[in-house]
Amino acid sequence: MADGRFAPTPTAPLHLGNLRTALVAWLFARSARSRFVVRVEDLDQIACRPEFERSHLDDLAALGFDWDGEVVRQSERTHLYDAAIARLETAGLVYPCYCTRREVLDAAQAPHGHEPEGAYPGTCRNLTADERAERAAAGRTPALRLHAAGTTVRFVDRLVGAYEGTVDDFVIRRRDGAPAYNLAVVVDDADQGIEEVVRGDDLVPTTPRQIHLARLLDLPVPSYAHVALVLGPDGERLAKRHGAVTLADHRAQGESPAQVLSLLAVSLGLAQPGEPVDTSILVDRFDPATVPRDPWVLVAV
Repeated sequence: MADGRFAPTPTAPLHLGNLRTALVAWLFARSARSRFVVRVEDLDQIACRPEFERSHLDDLAALGFDWDGEVVRQSERTHLYDAAIARLETAGLVYPCYCTRREVLDAAQAPHGHEPEGAYPGTCRNLTADERAERAAAGRTPALRLHAAGTTVRFVDRLVGAYEGTVDDFVIRRRDGAPAYNLAVVVDDADQGIEEVVRGDDLVPTTPRQIHLARLLDLPVPSYAHVALVLGPDGERLAKRHGAVTLADHRAQGESPAQVLSLLAVSLGLAQPGEPVDTSILVDRFDPATVPRDPWVLVAV
């Protein structure tokens, strides 16, 4: 048994790629008779909107996905993130970073030896007290970065296989004071007892950061299963420009949630085209070993 979760960010409606990942995450948990929880990752209070949160939960319910307990919202859990950051500060594992977004992008594009492409090279890591005071006096509000010391993390993903990544000095608290995604998700998964994280494979590169951080905080490290993305007919990641990509879009075309669930099931090899299915049928048919490793190209949009 391995408790799982689905954790959308309410900045836009869920598209079929999100819903397909939610289905796989739900099936991983329910086929193992494990808990499944829903967490709303709404730390960005400017971009996140309550109407999108409502539509997310309505879409999940319409497709037949149930969850255990109350929905958890990150915006209500900042005390947990602050406590984790305080632990890292006490251990001397963080430093203030005064770089602007442009400076970070420019620095990340330059070659830095063993650092992975796009990694932050530690520009502010060794600033003196005077240099930090100078930047603060100039009105620069710092973010807080973890000093990762170029740690290499290896893990075996249930779908992607073996993966290795070098951890750069990533942000754990943003310049606006909000906890960063990589910090919050690690704290939340541990606090909620999540044992298996099922999510899109675009997040594979961030996983070494999260594993490293969990180890530093003496938190359990879950297992991972990163699901291949859904692509549009042009081979690009599914987006609004591809046409009917949300449950509401398909309803507007006269398709029921049950028909959308069948479409998602077909993409996972769990149903024949046009075959009526429900979640109980899919649980019985589901085998994690048969989840497709390649992206699903959504042609009929």
